Amino acid sequence: MAVFADLDLRAGSDLKALRGLVENAAHLGYSVVAINHVVEFKEKKQEIEKPVAVSELFTTLPMVQGKSRPIKVLTRLTIIVSDPSHCNVLVACTHLDVDLVCITVTEKLPFYFKRPPINVAVDRGVCFELVYSPAIKDSTMRRYTISNALNLMQVCKGKNVIISSAAERPLEIRGPYDVANLGLLFGLSESDAKAAVSTNCRAALLHGETRKTAFGIISTVKKPRPSEADEDSLPACKKAKCEG
Repeated sequence: MAVFADLDLRAGSDLKALRGLVENAAHLGYSVVAINHVVEFKEKKQEIEKPVAVSELFTTLPMVQGKSRPIKVLTRLTIIVSDPSHCNVLVACTHLDVDLVCITVTEKLPFYFKRPPINVAVDRGVCFELVYSPAIKDSTMRRYTISNALNLMQVCKGKNVIISSAAERPLEIRGPYDVANLGLLFGLSESDAKAAVSTNCRAALLHGETRKTAFGIISTVKKPRPSEADEDSLPACKKAKCEG
């Protein structure tokens, strides 16, 4: 059974509304969600506010609809560049150490996607994110969303694409199968549309984890200190080695 994810639930100042977003996502069948904290850099050395901890939202996480496990809530940070020019997209695809390149859907893009930087991004494991909630709010944004998505699909051929909600209210989230059907409208094939809300999301999360390691091969983990109860249960020979 597929594990569905929505990697863009917009964090706001209203914790009650954010809690309702996560609960609605779990009810619709999403197993993983990411609370997105958007930061727009306007000056150098700008401080980033500390994201809301999951423990502040829930004492007990809501259960996923149709599954016997709670939803997994992650924290995500999005950095917005004020000038969405072709140069910035080119740098993000080829050089920046990022996991996702978010495609603007609220306005017509001032450039066309080029195949070489898109192919470099795909080879690096970088995913392209399309959001659908603006298309729900306004007919003009709906036209821009479909147009920009089709332009991207002509170049990337549906590879490494994820579809997120960017929802600020519970009514703006749609179920994973509805989102997969929406992917067909964006020019994705049936298998790529389903991957855009499942396996590609998982690949983006794993890509973020591998950036903390040596090319995903070596990972260092701090060894926990043994408790006194564990030390009492050790044989005498092992106690001597530990003391030595």
